[in-house]
Amino acid sequence: MAKNNTPRLRKSDGPKAKRVGNRWAAPAMVTSALIGLVWIVVFYVTQGTDVNVPIMTDLNSWNLVIGMGFIVAAFGFAMKWE
Repeated sequence: MAKNNTPRLRKSDGPKAKRVGNRWAAPAMVTSALIGLVWIVVFYVTQGTDVNVPIMTDLNSWNLVIGMGFIVAAFGFAMKWE
């Protein structure tokens, strides 16, 4: 029996699809980190003054939890970034 010398095509042959990473992850990460940082800075700057920021005045120390929550979310977005 004669051996066939023609190359066999496999699924791995041919053009490979270019994998596109999560393009939304980097902007979401930076935005979330900046919101958290600004939230904490505004809380500390306005804490001992007569300036009343409507939402922050009512939350008291929970402002730190909210700011850190945004920063932790930024680390979560960093995990998605490729």
